[in-house]
Amino acid sequence: MKPNQHSEKFGCITQAGRVWAVSCIHGEADKLQQLHETLSQRWQHGDRLVYLGNYIGRGSGIKAVLDELLAFRLDRLCLPGMQAEDIVYLRGAQEEMLRKLLQIQLASDPTSVLDWMVDHGLEATLEAYGSSEKEARGYLREGILATTRWTCRLRDTIQSHPGHNDILISLRRAAYTMNGELLFVHAGIDPSRPVTEQTDTFWWGSGYFDKIGEPYSGFKRVIRGFDRTHCGVAETKHTISLDSGCGFSGPLTAACLTLDGEIDDLISSD
Repeated sequence: MKPNQHSEKFGCITQAGRVWAVSCIHGEADKLQQLHETLSQRWQHGDRLVYLGNYIGRGSGIKAVLDELLAFRLDRLCLPGMQAEDIVYLRGAQEEMLRKLLQIQLASDPTSVLDWMVDHGLEATLEAYGSSEKEARGYLREGILATTRWTCRLRDTIQSHPGHNDILISLRRAAYTMNGELLFVHAGIDPSRPVTEQTDTFWWGSGYFDKIGEPYSGFKRVIRGFDRTHCGVAETKHTISLDSGCGFSGPLTAACLTLDGEIDDLISSD
């Protein structure tokens, strides 16, 4: 069962010759800029582009990452034949945490939720937009009204940076090529469920990925950008994992895939 082509939750990649997939960035703006420079040199007519999530969190260049994503998008869209939908941004775990953070006043135990988010790298995102873990905890202690004022102010700060909120509200749960050859996900997918019933598995279900032992839902390959072990480019007959550890002292990796599910090109930042 594939998503409806017009669903706003999923990206449908049309008329692709090849598809570039960029692994998780984690606020490493310099590595993204370097990768973009190389990617632009390797680009071919008919190429498409999917970013696999976790643009924010951990690194110190979070705002610069979003600025670079916007700049490279404009650069690619100036090429002949390129359309806005030919570049897809997936929601990663870091972006999902930020989405939840902006509603944290509704959580039954907001302090525990914040503890978990900080343990998973969200503090860098807070600092990028002028806040901090300490400030957040102070508002949580004051109660729901104070916390609501804080989350509204944080949202306003994000929106004050041109284009940042536009990326964050455009994020897709997954992306697939028009005729069902390739499926792109952030971290995982439960092979026992159709794409449209994955819920949070896209962000937190990386353990399921290794269990894909046969073609999933007719796709030739499932490609992911985040692996908790950050073990680099890893291929099986039906999957490709691209996490080389960017944000964890490793390089940023991008793979170019043919519609047959083969890696046609592979680049990494230093």
